[in-house]
This record gives sequence, C-alpha cells and structure tokens, in this order.
Amino acid sequence: MTIPASQGTGPESLPVISPRGEFDMDNVTALGAEIETMAAVHGGVIMDASGITFADSSFLRMILNAHQRTQLRIEAPSHRVARLFDLAGVDTYLRIYPTLDTARTT
Repeated sequence: MTIPASQGTGPESLPVISPRGEFDMDNVTALGAEIETMAAVHGGVIMDASGITFADSSFLRMILNAHQRTQLRIEAPSHRVARLFDLAGVDTYLRIYPTLDTARTT
C-alpha cells in the first residue's frame, strides 16, 4: 500500500509505502523497485516497516543501497527489522523514526 505524497518539498511531502510480510532474496527485488520508483518521482520515500515479519541479509542490502541513493526514511520498524538493523550495526546510520509524524517532521 502506498500513501500518496502531499504537495511541496521536504520530508513532509514524501509518499509512504507499507510493505507487509516476509522479505528475503526471493521477493526483495520488488520492494526495492517500488522504493526506487517512488524515490525517483518524489525525491525520497518513507517506509512503514511495522508490518515486516521477517527480513534477511538481502533485505538489509537493499535498504542500505536505497539509503545511499535516496532519502529513505524508515518508520516504526518491527521488532525483527529493528533487531536486524541493530545486529548489523546500521541502526545509527539509517534514518529510523518511531512514528510517521516524526519521519515527516524531523
């Protein structure tokens, strides 16, 4: 599900995508393509990660690549995603926010 961007520039105008379920090497490519498409059109994207129940190293690699190429903001990561980011040591590197409001205003 994608929430359209509002008019204007800056994080308050970024669209929100809400991936759900498990992401691994078999299906992470589609999510990466959606992030890239939204970022190309809007200059960035907010990913609501609360509905991700599993993510592996291919998901992590895709997130890191997207982070380097665009303004990727990650909202409310699920416990498993937060743990993956913590174990990989990227939780301080990525733009992670507890809520949509903070992702849009910080």
